[in-house]
Amino acid sequence: MKKENKLTRRTFIKTSAVAGAVGVIGTGSAGFLTSCSSDKKGKSANTPLREPGTYYIPELPDMATDGKELKAGVIGCGGRGSGAAMNFLNAANGVTIVALADVFQDRVDELAGKLKSEKNIDIPAEKRFVGLDAYKQVIDSDVDVVLVATPPFFRPEHFKYAVEKGKHSFLEKPLFVDSVGYRTLVAAAKQAQAKNLCVVTGTQRHHQRSYVESFKQIMNGAIGEITGGVVYWNQSMLWYRDRQPGWSDFEFMVRDWVNWKWLSGDHIVEQHVHNIDVFTWFSGLKPVSAVAFGSRQRRVTGDQYDNFSVDFTMENGIHMHSMCRQIDGCANNVSEFIQGTKGSWSSNGGHVIKDLAGNVVWQYDGEAEKTNFKQTDPYTLEHVDLINHIRAGKTIEQASETAIANMAAVMGRESAYSGAETKWDEMTAAALDYTPKDLNMGKMDMTGFTVPVPGKAQDKK
Repeated sequence: MKKENKLTRRTFIKTSAVAGAVGVIGTGSAGFLTSCSSDKKGKSANTPLREPGTYYIPELPDMATDGKELKAGVIGCGGRGSGAAMNFLNAANGVTIVALADVFQDRVDELAGKLKSEKNIDIPAEKRFVGLDAYKQVIDSDVDVVLVATPPFFRPEHFKYAVEKGKHSFLEKPLFVDSVGYRTLVAAAKQAQAKNLCVVTGTQRHHQRSYVESFKQIMNGAIGEITGGVVYWNQSMLWYRDRQPGWSDFEFMVRDWVNWKWLSGDHIVEQHVHNIDVFTWFSGLKPVSAVAFGSRQRRVTGDQYDNFSVDFTMENGIHMHSMCRQIDGCANNVSEFIQGTKGSWSSNGGHVIKDLAGNVVWQYDGEAEKTNFKQTDPYTLEHVDLINHIRAGKTIEQASETAIANMAAVMGRESAYSGAETKWDEMTAAALDYTPKDLNMGKMDMTGFTVPVPGKAQDKK
């Protein structure tokens, strides 16, 4: 069903910026799946960073508890949307998908075919919505939950409408690409809290048992006070799409969305937000400023960079270094490292805590997880958590917390693009808006999509 394909993005006044972490939801069970106990009597001599009960630990069973039948709609039917659909269906009994939306008919039909062949779920033609306003038709359908996996630029407005209509949401990360999107997203998150809606985001490390257990160890004081850290996402070149005959400007960019600033936010926002999120999650801090550099060396489509390096100054004055790169033939590393006064933790090499002398004092037991659990996929476990909260009538709202890491990534990107220092208070209130001036599904003015050059050119004398 095709509708009018024009989109006007609402903007918010500068003073509507809202900062703050997600509220406490509850605590989970005691620690498990660990080795190298620090005390023979089973008692820790560590001083907790935060008292148990003041931070959220998810319950992560293999499947959600049986309960109310839940119907979901998928908004964005590409690779991640298709994956989220299967994750949702694998997370519980008594859940189904009843409506699909995308800007392209073939994407909708591909996911409908996958649902039929793999899950025996029929999506009728009248529930396959196409166009820039297709998200409204899915949300207005008879659904309880929306799974939002469009290119990130569209996420704030989609979430805002879902909250207005009282729908629970799974939001793939990142949540926004600019300051206007940040304010829209955070305002909607507050409304979701007020309406007791459940919102889980695609920062799946929050539902990965190794990270959750590491977080608990650090909260219990295993590395002492956090003094800094480094986070990495260095990998080979990501995918891209060559323009095909017959594609409009819009279709080319959206099918190649991960390479365009306005759609993805650049890879520091779209991908590296995962690693930045680990530091902001574990430390409980947001950045106050960022100084960065980056460049474009090897990318073959789009208008964004392929490498960034950012020095973040956090609220209490400690520093976090962020590094990401997407170039073939370079040293790769996707991990996080956090230093404390008593030791350090790293996700690289199996989630390990070492003392200041370099001795391993704790390591996550991945083999025990495989023995004790059937479901070890965090992409599915995040849906287990979402469904359990919905069925128990308990609110969970992760968008506000994810927004902190997301805005940090935006700060780093804008500093690298400009060469200037960026500050949290200024960026959250800025007029920064990546909406193309002539957004539509046909021909667009492509002259504005240029690669940023930082600093000031040197004058010849």
